[in-house]
Amino acid sequence: MATDVAELEQETREGFIRGLGLLDATMIVAGTMIGSGIFIVSADIARQVGSPGWLLVVWLITGFLTVGAALSYGELAAMMPRAGGMYVYLKEAYGPLWGFLYGWTHFLVIGTATIAAVAVAFSRFTGILVPQISESSYIVEPFRIGSSSYAFSLSTAQLLGILMIALLTVLNTRGLYLGKLIQNIFTFAKTGSLIALILLGIGVGLVSYPEIASANFSDLWTVRGGLQDVGHGLTSAAAFGLFVALCVAQTNSLFSADAWHNVTFTAGEVKDPKRNLPLSLLLGTGGVIGLYLLANIAYLATLRFEDIQKVPSDRVGSATAEVIFPGAGAALMAVAIMISTFGCNNGLIFAGPRAYFAMAKDGLFFRAAGELNKFHVPAWALVIQGIFASFYVLPRTVRADGSYGSLYNDLLTYVISAALIFYILAIAAIFVLRVKRPDAERPYKAFGYPIIPALYCVGAAVILVVLFVYQTTATWPGLLIVLTGVPVFFIWRSLSGQSAAAGGS
Repeated sequence: MATDVAELEQETREGFIRGLGLLDATMIVAGTMIGSGIFIVSADIARQVGSPGWLLVVWLITGFLTVGAALSYGELAAMMPRAGGMYVYLKEAYGPLWGFLYGWTHFLVIGTATIAAVAVAFSRFTGILVPQISESSYIVEPFRIGSSSYAFSLSTAQLLGILMIALLTVLNTRGLYLGKLIQNIFTFAKTGSLIALILLGIGVGLVSYPEIASANFSDLWTVRGGLQDVGHGLTSAAAFGLFVALCVAQTNSLFSADAWHNVTFTAGEVKDPKRNLPLSLLLGTGGVIGLYLLANIAYLATLRFEDIQKVPSDRVGSATAEVIFPGAGAALMAVAIMISTFGCNNGLIFAGPRAYFAMAKDGLFFRAAGELNKFHVPAWALVIQGIFASFYVLPRTVRADGSYGSLYNDLLTYVISAALIFYILAIAAIFVLRVKRPDAERPYKAFGYPIIPALYCVGAAVILVVLFVYQTTATWPGLLIVLTGVPVFFIWRSLSGQSAAAGGS
């Protein structure tokens, strides 16, 4: 009873409404995980590891890491069920600087650049149905910034991406109920679409194209096809090269399964959080990882492995849908991915501002972000996030051949390894807090402690070391992005202290 009263007092003090049940929380976990990645990244993974068996092993490793992390992370979520998620856990375990570095990196790149990437993915697949929406159909032609390799542009695809971010931002300022309603509807829809792709893909493949399944599944381990250099000239043709390839491939598969922990940003709005947060993490991650493995089996049942490696634009999901529905597969998959990315972005936009709210309450973010509107949501944090994410849609990178890329893609490549550092620190925080706060209430204790949390930390650390050694251009810049938060932390803390002093006088 005392705990219930304390939770009610905390809710009243912060102003949040505990309106997210177990289903809602699970839909946030699953909905933010499933975007467009599962329909695309398997092509790149296939080029990296070189065989059907190792393709499945990559996803199994991702499954172990993701579900293992979720089983462990639930202890922190149940122990500290308030808004902020990983920001709060790192702050409590290691001090305010570490919490801020995560929150800063999430705001600077992890959250906002991901929202931009998902928004433009939505636009790209909309363009399959509406050709006028294209990244090369310009409203404002690209203009370079001096002699640099960067430019700005506004295409019809970019405009649609910005409008999508703006729409979801506005809708989520109108209260918890509307945000969770959108999340539930679109997560159910895209999960159903993925299940349909799996069932039809496996069924049609085994019945109509048994020779393809036989070629893939009767020879799982022979390395074949076009292999990708995974660093320092290594490929999966050699044993050590295969080990490096399995680690490097995690940048694709882990990114496709990322954002599972975002539900803990909303812990202050979850009913019975000490039960529902750990359970939603398990149900959401376990369910999605299971679907991801089955989706790859569907790909292997319908497409020769060599064709997966070289499918146009890496659209493996579309190629599988085309086998199932000849002539209509690309359009059907475009609709499915539009639904998937819309729901994914709603979850990302909905959850992230709760972390900025917690930072603002500690004087480490814009003060307005720490205020709730009349609908009991952090509206200014949503607006600030939306503006920053929309900005990321506009910058372009200029390639050597004169074509244009997207800045957010480079930034996300850089911070994948940095995000892994924070995950390791968060799971290690379980050990730290059991020493620092041995008497704290732990309604849920990490499953398999200490073995599963320790295995996660070791496994993720091995992947991290390989990335820093063999993918240097894609990893070290991410570490520099994180380190930019160190001076910002001290500047912000100083300004916050001055404001508090001025207020006191």
